[in-house]
Amino acid sequence: MSGPNGIAVAIRLQDPVTLDVEFEASASELVALVGPSGGGKSTILRAIAGFEKPTAGKISVGGQQWFDSQQGLCLQPRLRRVGMVFQSYALFPHLSALENVVEALVDRQTGNKTELANEYLARVNLKGLGGRLPDQMSGGQRQRVAVARALAREPDVLLLDEPFSAVDKVTRIRLQRELVELRADLSIPIILVTHDIEEAARLADRIAVLHEGRILQMAAHDVLSKSPVNTAVARLVGIRNIFNSRVASIDQQQKRLELQWGSTLLETLYREGFTPDQSITWCIPSDGIVVHRRDRPSRGEHENPVFGVVNELFQFGQTTELTLEVDDPDAHPLHCSLPTHVAQRNDIRVGADLGVSIKADMIHIMNSSEH
Repeated sequence: MSGPNGIAVAIRLQDPVTLDVEFEASASELVALVGPSGGGKSTILRAIAGFEKPTAGKISVGGQQWFDSQQGLCLQPRLRRVGMVFQSYALFPHLSALENVVEALVDRQTGNKTELANEYLARVNLKGLGGRLPDQMSGGQRQRVAVARALAREPDVLLLDEPFSAVDKVTRIRLQRELVELRADLSIPIILVTHDIEEAARLADRIAVLHEGRILQMAAHDVLSKSPVNTAVARLVGIRNIFNSRVASIDQQQKRLELQWGSTLLETLYREGFTPDQSITWCIPSDGIVVHRRDRPSRGEHENPVFGVVNELFQFGQTTELTLEVDDPDAHPLHCSLPTHVAQRNDIRVGADLGVSIKADMIHIMNSSEH
């Protein structure tokens, strides 16, 4: 449950996009909304803030009901204590950084608003820069002003809509680190919209995967990457190794289940609910595939050794990604990655023979449905 200082959202919407979502976030929890463009991520934030009115449902924040269609309740945006940070910053261009933050303090009963605004700027590492206009600041600095302004409202929930996508990678990482530091002093839920699954993995306690207006799965990134509920989630979190197979045999005593993948038998852990010859869909994350040393192939008892030829190789800095054309005409290629220095040391190149092991305990059988 979200608790008295959390947020609970259960809404349906028909326009501008079709939405039917339900989720909660506790105080101090950061939840990321990820999924394809047009899936309704930003619309959810706008509904929480009061800029979009759901067709039906409820929204409660900090123990207060903000929206309830059955009771005819829809709190006006200005009455909702929301801190919102946009991708475009949305700063007043004619006001200085300090004045932008002061504007957020207009409804607060406080003594020296200028002094308090400077304190918020200092919290986001902009001490001494309050006199600058937005066009005199870098993208990262403007985003920090937007965060300071959002916090100055003393919000019950912080909404971040693609907040780091307009800055370069170095600045983005720095802003992400600063957000992590800020969270230590906040006791409110944070909802982050991002198209970047890696950013969500770095920042979020849980990730809600949206597709066509519905949340397919909501869990920590580690769970999503190892146990996606269906193929749609697997693809959205970046898993490339998704295969159709059938159950070859089941051994309850040995806690073992065998899959027929082409002409190859793969051993995995026993699960209840399967029958021999049943068609299934399974996936394996990249870290579930271990590349053998070319001078000393591994043939561990539970390693599911598979052999083939490297037909694609891409170096991305310190990581090398490769595609292995498996020595099985009925099996599909495998995609895996390894440190670049390991690939170079083992002389892994296009056309090279290579063996890998598919970890039995990381084979995940899932629902093949897209929804």
